[in-house]
Amino acid sequence: MASANDSRQSQKDAADQNFDYMFKLLIIGNSSVGKTSFLFRYADDSFTSAFVSTVGIDFKVKTVYRNDKRVKLQIWDTAGQERYRTITTAYYRGAMGFLLMYDITNQDSFNAVQDWATQIKTYSWDNAQVILVGNKCDLEDDRIIPTEEGRRLADELGFQFFEASAKDNINVKQVFERLVDIICEKMNESMDSDPNMLGNHKATTLQESPPECQQGTPPSVRPC
Repeated sequence: MASANDSRQSQKDAADQNFDYMFKLLIIGNSSVGKTSFLFRYADDSFTSAFVSTVGIDFKVKTVYRNDKRVKLQIWDTAGQERYRTITTAYYRGAMGFLLMYDITNQDSFNAVQDWATQIKTYSWDNAQVILVGNKCDLEDDRIIPTEEGRRLADELGFQFFEASAKDNINVKQVFERLVDIICEKMNESMDSDPNMLGNHKATTLQESPPECQQGTPPSVRPC
């Protein structure tokens, strides 16, 4: 369970308007791969083994410091069930990054990665960054998907790859930090190639955020 201090910090992060950028991130993948646990471990440093299926979509806010910049992350936890797909794909628009997650002990969740990747391509903008995450690496004795198989698929899809464990807190922070870093790298590349791009297309994309972020020029359009 999250402590009272964790709760207060989460509320403070959500209300805080003093930041350099705001990135909208989505965690997607089949039901029961551990998306909600992964988010709670990162945002609240809490974990519970009880499985409660996400209904529709939920989110948490966390503020981090990367490259001397204050980055506000709006992280959306999506339901994996097919019946919620229409709801969740509506949130792909404006997402800067995705964690596409499978369970290393579940073949079906791995087989579904290609379909999830197609949905990202279909519903999100072209420059959205993706990390493929093989979750539950603490369950080594129950492993079905070899690490190299996950890495091979990530290479084929052009994604970066991590194995992680929300339960044992393995690579959770590292995954989010890497996603933020590659989003910043892509923003800087776009600024170098076309300085006007960030002010036009990307400003529109980055405004998919709470109302307080839409007043005037979004702070997120400034380069990392």
